[in-house]
Amino acid sequence: MSDRPLLDAGNYSPQYGASESGSNNLNDTPILSYIIEQSRPVVEKRLLRKLDLRVAFLVLIYIVNYMDRSNAAAARLRGFEEDLNMKGNQFNTLISILYVGYVLMQAPSNIFLDRMKRPSLYLSSCMAIWGAITLFTGTVRTYHAALILRFLLGLVEAAFFPGAVFLLSRWYKRNELGLRTALLTCGSSVSNAFSALIASGILAGLDGTLGFTAWRWLFLVEGTLTIIVAVCAIWILPDFPSTPSVWLSPDEQTLAKRRMEEDAAAGNEDQDKPVEGFSGLSEALMDWRVWWLGVALSFMIASLSFGNFFPTLSATMGYNATISLLLCAPPWILGTATSFFVARHSDVTGDRFWHIAGPLLVGVVGFVIAISTMNTAVRYLSLFFMTQSSVAYVIFLTWVLNTFSQSRSKRAAAVALINSMATFGNIGAPYFWPSSWGPSYVNSYLICILTSAMSIAMCWAFRKHLSRCNEAAEAEEHALGLPKGFRYLL
Repeated sequence: MSDRPLLDAGNYSPQYGASESGSNNLNDTPILSYIIEQSRPVVEKRLLRKLDLRVAFLVLIYIVNYMDRSNAAAARLRGFEEDLNMKGNQFNTLISILYVGYVLMQAPSNIFLDRMKRPSLYLSSCMAIWGAITLFTGTVRTYHAALILRFLLGLVEAAFFPGAVFLLSRWYKRNELGLRTALLTCGSSVSNAFSALIASGILAGLDGTLGFTAWRWLFLVEGTLTIIVAVCAIWILPDFPSTPSVWLSPDEQTLAKRRMEEDAAAGNEDQDKPVEGFSGLSEALMDWRVWWLGVALSFMIASLSFGNFFPTLSATMGYNATISLLLCAPPWILGTATSFFVARHSDVTGDRFWHIAGPLLVGVVGFVIAISTMNTAVRYLSLFFMTQSSVAYVIFLTWVLNTFSQSRSKRAAAVALINSMATFGNIGAPYFWPSSWGPSYVNSYLICILTSAMSIAMCWAFRKHLSRCNEAAEAEEHALGLPKGFRYLL
């Protein structure tokens, strides 16, 4: 291979988007100035390998994030409700209040993140704060103190997931996002699986140590772990392609920026323009598609509400707390494995809708099985079907990123707004699972079936809309003799 620098700011070829008269734009956009066909694939492969390793750390953060928000369900099995004198639906309110913080902070946080040069520092700081809140939860003496801390936890945790998804969209092309989004969101499934194992060990092994009950140790240990991971994240998480990075060579840095330019829609003028005020937010608010997808995702999240009560559903089979927590792991492990296969297949085929509808329908099968019997083995089998529906969430988020890929600021706002609206599903969902409906939870499963059907119907209508947009674009290009431009993924 030639020893000549891959990216030469002084001598470039027009085939990568630069014109002979474009030298006055060198300070505005990165230009792939000299790339031979044999060299770019090598550099691109090296870039993606480095990036994937850092994105893998995002998965660890998401695992910890999910552990900190869901540990109350495990603590419930070892005296959490009794020690704080909870009555009626107070535990459900404790779960629900977390997501009120999510609704309030997701959009402002992502808008702020879009203007930052060091998202790694911002996300790491938020993580350290929510780790401290989790730790303090282990010391509370009253229900109301726990309620306030859970609300604050939601406010701070709100920064992470929409921020991480937006960060991925700043590095990966549209046909690469599905697998990477699956890699990120598998953190929730892995957390559901292994947080139950960790919780069972803590709850069984530390009860009474230093005078603390088992559920207090659960919050103390997991909060401390979160703070440790947050400190490491400062140096490991990637920033944006436009921010100089010590872990990338100049060639890789410039290629990273140029890849995003190439992936933008033909004729798009918003991708690299400076963001004025809150233009991205106002554009997202005025786009009906954002609201449509937000409602569709809200229904989907409501159908996935069983995840917040998975230890409770496992306990309905009659085993003790430790065994019930251990039984939670296998269904989520299978769900994690499935998400990678489905996401990769979705990227390869370019299809989104059927890769959303399919897993949701498999989940509906699980709900129907759980309704039909109280047999221990069959109900446990139903949990494996239910966890498959979480795969739809992965593909849905990728679809959102693909649909709003033409404007960076609007994409940041759209991702946050859609996630904020979806959080309403989490706010109401805890009340779908009152203890009085157990142990069969027939009414709860019926609600999950209904919300799954609503989400599928709204996604199908959205697919039809995008299909019409693609047909209109193709007709216009044909009439004007234009080359093929942007197409929505269906």
